[in-house]
Amino acid sequence: MRLVVRATSKCAQFVDKMPRKQTKIEITSKAMPPTGAEPEQWGNGLEFLFSCISLSVGLGNIWRFPYVAFQNGGGTFVIPYLIALLVIGRPVYYLEISLGQFSGRGVIKAFDAAPVMKGVAAGQVVATACSLTYYSSIMALTLRFLVASFSSVLPWSYCWPSWGGDCHDGLEVNATGKLSPAQLYFEREILHEVANINQGLGLPNWQLIVCLAVAWLVIGAVLIRGIKSSGKVAYFLGVFPYVVLLILLIRAVTLPGAWDGIVYFFKPQWRELLNPLVWYAAVTQVFFSLAICFGTLITYASYNNFNRNVYNDIVIITTMDSCSSIIAGCITFGILGNLAKQTGITDIGSVVQGGAGLAFISYPDAIAKFEYVPQIFAVLFFLMLFVLGIGSTVGMGSCILRVIRDQFGPRAGPSWVLASSLSALGFAVSIVYMTPGGQFILSLVDFYGVSFTALILAIGEMLAIAWIYGVQRFCADIKFMMDIETGWYWRICWSYITPGLMSAVLVYTLLDMTAVTYKGVAYPTMAHVFGCLLAALGLIQLPGWALYAMFKHPGGTLWQKLCAASRPSDTWGPANAQVAN
Repeated sequence: MRLVVRATSKCAQFVDKMPRKQTKIEITSKAMPPTGAEPEQWGNGLEFLFSCISLSVGLGNIWRFPYVAFQNGGGTFVIPYLIALLVIGRPVYYLEISLGQFSGRGVIKAFDAAPVMKGVAAGQVVATACSLTYYSSIMALTLRFLVASFSSVLPWSYCWPSWGGDCHDGLEVNATGKLSPAQLYFEREILHEVANINQGLGLPNWQLIVCLAVAWLVIGAVLIRGIKSSGKVAYFLGVFPYVVLLILLIRAVTLPGAWDGIVYFFKPQWRELLNPLVWYAAVTQVFFSLAICFGTLITYASYNNFNRNVYNDIVIITTMDSCSSIIAGCITFGILGNLAKQTGITDIGSVVQGGAGLAFISYPDAIAKFEYVPQIFAVLFFLMLFVLGIGSTVGMGSCILRVIRDQFGPRAGPSWVLASSLSALGFAVSIVYMTPGGQFILSLVDFYGVSFTALILAIGEMLAIAWIYGVQRFCADIKFMMDIETGWYWRICWSYITPGLMSAVLVYTLLDMTAVTYKGVAYPTMAHVFGCLLAALGLIQLPGWALYAMFKHPGGTLWQKLCAASRPSDTWGPANAQVAN
């Protein structure tokens, strides 16, 4: 069987008219698995569904969403987030799942559909590697709290004598200016956090290094076992967190003052909706919540059965993802409302300083207020957070390993060697987050190496598939693969709304951008230089791979080379030869 798909979008038609060896795109038996072996696949459709749930409903929802929402005004952030979820999150999710399943390859090989834009995929792998390092550091902090949860009295439930008069125990009538035991325990006993990093980051904490090593051992073990093993684990990874979240939600909303915080979470400040930085935060948070634009979804979908209809999966996953974020927000802001009532502060937004560690302040504080055996709930919560970390980091690690195997084939070595090497390297790099100034570096890497880069690469991804490859051609691939027609909502979003909104947010963000800070503390100049170099490492992939794709074609003018590099490669099509023929 041979499928011939002619381009019908204006851009794709223009590319099709360029001089080339073939006048049509063919899926032939040349599209073989990259390594010469039978490709791995999920055991069944449920494994794929639960793996995507554990990937998407992860630390991005429970850890990152609350502190980003808090930094951007609560309700002011939620409205742009929900809009971005509908017109960016879902369309990109459907696009990436379909692209990965059709190609049956990792993210870089999937961009054989538009070789001139392969730099998008390479840049996404760089961003994924950055995310992987600091997600593992969050897992290390989680393990540190998990160990502390076995204490006879939770150490963040009372004021330590060494904290002096900076702590309030919740019994004082007026505790204005004082901090909760949970915040002081996290900042002073776990992080040993410094006020700034002008004098350096400090030496890493040995207890956190041990926890980091354990985290990477678990990540490495799951990666070594392969995709089928991680698929079996996903049943637990996808269900267990919801049980714990519902318990915490019930407790949070019953705390005194909790509803004041929840109202703050949903009540917008309308004038702030015009702030482009809020929209920037909302769009990039959608990337983290759904794990889109990092190459992980394309990788997971590449292990799917070619003819699987993923449409219902996408609706289920994106709905559960958004509900998880909202639940996490209600828990966090309910706890902040309670803290505001205890300290006599009327402005919810000034109860704590925020930052990436907000989840390690708000959730433990709520757990400490459980009347009966709070240690059990503490163990369950931090175990849940660790489980979420496994789901997220294994997806990222799988993406990186698949790219290496696709590019080098058998020369890359056995899978266990690749997984072990990645884990060792990841552990070594992640130690920087275990220093007293580690949270400064985490926020810096998150902004320059991940969020900012991911937005630009996401625009490039939409340009590559919707305009260079062509929406009509892509929809024909979906029809051939799943035997369903693609509705106008998806077509319009892919072509216009999604790339248009992301481009507008990027432009307005660049015009209104100020220097990144951590809890209002400025970074030294060298830190910004490092951040810019990190962003450049991801973004330079775009012109680099484009030039490589162009000059790989001998002869002709520069324009002809560009046109040739814009056409799908000769090997583009399903990786499974039995499907292709």
